[in-house]
Amino acid sequence: MDALPPPAPLSERARAALEALILSGELAPGSRLNEVALAARLGLSRGPLREALRGLERDGLVTAGPAGQGMSVRRLEPEEMAELYDMRALLQGFILARLAERQAAGALPAAVLDGLSAEVAAMERDAAAGDAGAYYARNLAFHDALHEAAGHRRAASLYLSLLKESHLARQRSLSRPERMRESNAEHAAMLAAVAAGDPVLARDLGEAHVAGGGKRRWLESLGRG
Repeated sequence: MDALPPPAPLSERARAALEALILSGELAPGSRLNEVALAARLGLSRGPLREALRGLERDGLVTAGPAGQGMSVRRLEPEEMAELYDMRALLQGFILARLAERQAAGALPAAVLDGLSAEVAAMERDAAAGDAGAYYARNLAFHDALHEAAGHRRAASLYLSLLKESHLARQRSLSRPERMRESNAEHAAMLAAVAAGDPVLARDLGEAHVAGGGKRRWLESLGRG
C-alpha cells in the first residue's frame, strides 16, 4: 500500500485559504488584513500566516502599507489593469496560434476540441440563464483547458499570474447576460479558427478576445465604455 503524501506546510495551506478569500471577493480590494483575526480564523499561528502573506505579496494580491500599518488586499489602478489586459492578450494570442498549429499538424486530439466545444455550449446556457457565477467559473475552466491543450507550461504560468491580479475586475465585467453572450461568441470564433488549423487567424482572435472584447467590457463595467 502506497504511503500517503505528507500534508502541505501550514504556510502553503494558509496561502491557499487566503487566496481563495481574496479571489472570491470576501476579502475586498483595499481592505486591511488583520493578522490576529486571520490567524484565529484559519486556526494557525501568525508565523505561517506572515509567510503566506509574503507569498501573496509576490503574486501581486496583497500589498504592504507604510511601516507599522500591515498589509491590505491590493487595489489595482485602472492603468495597471489596462496593462494586465495588454499582456494577457499577447499570451492568449500565442496559445491560440499554438493550438491551431497543433491542429494543422494533426497533433491535437479530436476529443480536446470536442471538450472545448462542449464548454462553449454550456457557457451559452449559463449566459441565457443569466447565471454570471456559473458562466465565470466555466470561463476560467475553458481558458485553463486551452492552456493545458497547448502544452506550454511557462505561458500557462505567466497567464495564471496575470489572471489572479485581474480576477475581481474581470468578474464584474462579465456580470451581464449580453456581455456573457458576446464573450462566448468570441470563444466560439477562436475555436473555429483552431479547428480550421489557421494559426494567424487564431492568434488575431485570441488577442482581440482579451485586448478588444475583454478590455472593452471591463471599461464598460467602470462606466467608461
